[in-house]
Amino acid sequence: MGAPSVLPLFLLFACCWAPGGANLSQDGYWQEQDLELGTLAPLDEAISSTVWSSPDMLASQDSQPWTSDETVVAGGTVVLKCQVKDHEDSSLQWSNPAQQTLYFGEKRALRDNRIQLVSSTPHELSISISNVALADEGEYTCSIFTMPVRTAKSLVTVLGIPQKPIITGYKSSLREKETTTLNCQSSGSKPAAQLTWRKGDQELHGEPTRIQEDPNGKTFTVSSSVTFQVTREDDGANIVCSVNHESLKGADRSTSQRIEVLYTPTAMIRPDPPHPREGQKLLLHCEGRGNPVPQQYLWVKEGSEPPLKMAQDSALIFPFLNKSDSGTYGCTAISNMGSYTAYFTLNVNDPSPVPSSYSTYHAIIGGIVAFIVFLLLILLIFLGHYLIRHKGPHFILKPNLSPKFLDSNLASIRKHSLWCLQAYLVFSVDNFEVQESQRPLNTWKTLLLLGACTYL
Repeated sequence: MGAPSVLPLFLLFACCWAPGGANLSQDGYWQEQDLELGTLAPLDEAISSTVWSSPDMLASQDSQPWTSDETVVAGGTVVLKCQVKDHEDSSLQWSNPAQQTLYFGEKRALRDNRIQLVSSTPHELSISISNVALADEGEYTCSIFTMPVRTAKSLVTVLGIPQKPIITGYKSSLREKETTTLNCQSSGSKPAAQLTWRKGDQELHGEPTRIQEDPNGKTFTVSSSVTFQVTREDDGANIVCSVNHESLKGADRSTSQRIEVLYTPTAMIRPDPPHPREGQKLLLHCEGRGNPVPQQYLWVKEGSEPPLKMAQDSALIFPFLNKSDSGTYGCTAISNMGSYTAYFTLNVNDPSPVPSSYSTYHAIIGGIVAFIVFLLLILLIFLGHYLIRHKGPHFILKPNLSPKFLDSNLASIRKHSLWCLQAYLVFSVDNFEVQESQRPLNTWKTLLLLGACTYL
């Protein structure tokens, strides 16, 4: 029992105290130490000195390769790059998660056409893997065969693309104010995707997304539900379920479900023309809206029996309006969902004057003649003023007339001229504002006025 316990002590003594006080130097060679024979260094100092002085630990860090983690969408292409600063005359190698060699330097080791060489130099080895599958996910190893062998890991993450969502739960048309529940589901995402709901541009708050692992153990199926009450404004609306996932890179992947809502009809009466007059033809259009569209229209007039009209046509026609047609009319739009009555008050206005081509012709001719006479009047006024000023009073007046008398006559001429001009402008404006039948009379009044002015 004593012999086995002596051997470990002897080996430990031999490691810590070399003959002649020799020890390892920093460059890995034995050298003499100034130790007295039989003196032992402390055990922890000996061990640390040995490890620190190991040739393997003193190798240059420049020989350590480095890589980076990569994320790729399933079906895409990933590039694995391995670099080293000091290759020490050794080649780089790539291995898959199953530790199968893919490339050793520029030499292909695994027969997989998806794996191609991108770059091979003493300091770099890059390869590409196309049409990446979920099974390709894992840690890939880059190695350099120095002493010792150094490695670097690259974690490849493969994203599973979610399938287009499917909406279920809608079976037939919904009635106004009815509550409905729709379900949405999408499979194949990795990691699990998120589902959102919206109605047109309005966001709907559905239940939290439920996650279930697919049978392959790698992807997930997500589902969500939304419950809401429909209104008549929702008729024809699209309920959209969208899937959000990093593999889509912002692309829209959604499904829509158009819903139909049944609701009671509404109606509105529109007259044509908008301001009817006695003697005109009038159409009252009853514009019904609803789902389903109204099939029948009932017209009534307050204070009269029986109903005026009951037909599929929505218009009530008055071939020739009379004052007696004035009153309040009601239109009832009827469908399978119910009925609605709209009202309109009709006021028949007086008949509008019919413009005569004969009177219009005379008004135009009278206006032209009045304008010509007015120009002649202005010409005569200026001519008289010129003769008095430049030819002297003796040319047209008696010699014994005083200058004061001449000035008073000039003032009188100016006064009458201004009065005639103002009167002409007033009659001309009135001629355009009066009715067509009275325009010829106003035109002749204007002519008489101009004649009087000329005489004065």
